[in-house]
Amino acid sequence: MAQIRSVAHDATVDAGTKPGYDDRLPPLDEDWSTGLAVVAHPDDLEYGTASAVARWTGQGKDIRYLLVTRGEAGIDNLTPLEAATVRTAEQVASAARVGVDVVEFLDHADGLLTPSIALRRDLAAALRRHRPEVVISSNYRDRWSPGGPFNHADHRVVGLAVVDAVRDAANRWLFTDTGLEPWGGVRMICFGGSPEPTHAVDVSDHLAAGIASLREHRAYLAALDPDFDPAQFLTANAAAGGARAGVDHAVLVEVVPV
Repeated sequence: MAQIRSVAHDATVDAGTKPGYDDRLPPLDEDWSTGLAVVAHPDDLEYGTASAVARWTGQGKDIRYLLVTRGEAGIDNLTPLEAATVRTAEQVASAARVGVDVVEFLDHADGLLTPSIALRRDLAAALRRHRPEVVISSNYRDRWSPGGPFNHADHRVVGLAVVDAVRDAANRWLFTDTGLEPWGGVRMICFGGSPEPTHAVDVSDHLAAGIASLREHRAYLAALDPDFDPAQFLTANAAAGGARAGVDHAVLVEVVPV
């Protein structure tokens, strides 16, 4: 991929100042115990959502990560094999910072994801293996904010595939070749970074863990922008989110009920 993907630069959402976004958001229902976070690339969760993950693991919830790719096309000065090795290690270290010790990779091709049956099958199989009550993902919408940068194709594909796969996983007559029992226990899907958030997660006591998690992506961030400051970026976004939740710092999510 000739261009370095910049989630950090694309994902800044001025959550506290956009016209028509003056109402406070309700807190996310946290009466659940297990969650599976499904995203396209290493680092996708770390631009905000990881702070919420730190809160949830701190509550004793079992959160696991599923990466569709290894982000091998994301660093211009490393070959795909080199980048995959580096970014896999960075993601595992990043997850550990917020209390996640199960990190799986599906090894689909970075930058080339399509809304395919193969992707839905792999996601449905993962849902049947892990059997989460809540699925967490990143923005599936076309843009990060009205009139803002267009969202990466892989993010859009994975987000919509996640919604389909949740339904697929519950249907015993789909993907019978997986040999796994159907799972219809997902209660909601939470999309971080959405321009249309519906709920908030108070991360005032967990922002530091989120910042540490993003900092683990050292090679990727250095190639992306040597001057990028994870603490400044995450603190500003979480403060804007907090303004909509009536707390110091919050992560905003769009909830899709199941």
